[in-house]
Amino acid sequence: QVQLVESGGGLVQAGGSVRVSCAVSGQTSSTYNMGWFRQAPGKEREFVAAIDWYGVNIEYTASMNDRFRISKDNDKNTGWLQINSLQPEDTAVYYCAADFSPAAARTLGTTEDAYAAWGRGTQVTVSS
Repeated sequence: QVQLVESGGGLVQAGGSVRVSCAVSGQTSSTYNMGWFRQAPGKEREFVAAIDWYGVNIEYTASMNDRFRISKDNDKNTGWLQINSLQPEDTAVYYCAADFSPAAARTLGTTEDAYAAWGRGTQVTVSS
């Protein structure tokens, strides 16, 4: 059974940086795409970034492509989301997700329904 566990969140001052991690275990012999989503208080979960198995195709939400960086290490079965110049509006629970489906080889998902495996999230709180 696949498990995704996020870590690295916490309380960070505005202007600072944070790197959240996602450790993947279980079906690690299979290739997968990884996505990051976030849910701010009182808001719906939204797409942040995604990266394919080879790290070649990367997608960001348009408003996030300058401060956010997604990466992954297949040997370590770990992915990361680096967030720079944090703003209070970045306060949210950050979730990683993995797409192990056959479609992952053709499409890098940017919506929740593209991902069947999810972590429980890690809280990032940005203080002003």
